[in-house]
Amino acid sequence: MRHLLPLTYIDAVSRAGSIRKAAETLAITSTALNRRILAMEEELGVPIFERLARGVRLTTAGEILIHHIREQLTDMERVKSQIADLTGERRGHVSIACSQALLSFFLPDQIAVYRKEHPAVTFSVLLRDRAAAEQALTDFSADLLLVFEPIRLFEFQTLLKIRQPLHAVMAKGHPLAAKERLRLRQCLQFPLALPTEEFGVRQLLESAIRRTSLSLDPVVVSDSFEFLRSHAIAENIIAFQIPIGLPAGNDDLEIVSRPVATQDVPPGLLYFGQLRGRTMPVAAARFAHQLIEHFQSLYECD
Repeated sequence: MRHLLPLTYIDAVSRAGSIRKAAETLAITSTALNRRILAMEEELGVPIFERLARGVRLTTAGEILIHHIREQLTDMERVKSQIADLTGERRGHVSIACSQALLSFFLPDQIAVYRKEHPAVTFSVLLRDRAAAEQALTDFSADLLLVFEPIRLFEFQTLLKIRQPLHAVMAKGHPLAAKERLRLRQCLQFPLALPTEEFGVRQLLESAIRRTSLSLDPVVVSDSFEFLRSHAIAENIIAFQIPIGLPAGNDDLEIVSRPVATQDVPPGLLYFGQLRGRTMPVAAARFAHQLIEHFQSLYECD
């Protein structure tokens, strides 16, 4: 809406960190955008942005203003989706911040299911793991958060906690592939490909190892679970993942996953929720309901 344009401009500059980059996104000239910002600063009586050699950053006053702006913009999206519901046509936008494990299979499937019924709803999916996840909620770049084993969450309202046991991932021809369930000691007898230390899967393993006389000695380390899964095929090596990060249904033609005994590695928790105290837009609230029903049908949840 036109009355929200100045707020949209300031939000765009804040996210881009540059008037020039924001102008390109907004399809207006840098000069015109700068005039809009100067007019807003004159009206407020304080600078919104500090001009730097290579861009801009928010002043203290700007930080206060941007929080208000994002609340206004998200509230308008909620109102628009509620009005669209009155006509029987679901519209809106859903933004999700999530751990890497959700990207390959789970969210593509769930978004496709939702959009089959509501094709006018659009989605943003942002990779935000652990420390960065809550920030996406507080700056209103995400409506919903799905994160595995977060470090800490202060402004987070939990909708559901989903238990995720650790699985060993390997090629179908691997010696352990014929077993239904594995002990951690068995896995450690083979070369390992592990995620880097910031990931929850790695933290589960490290925590389990500390209770034993065993050691983790990976031959390959990566911050990409897709790479680790592929490398398990290429070198007949063992990787690890949680069920939500694995393809649903039967094992595919090249790779299998086997659960690791929970007495060796207790399950981790996938946290699903939203910003504390925020009223969700209709589209996001309905998508959250879909996910909760799906999680509860498949996993042990709290």
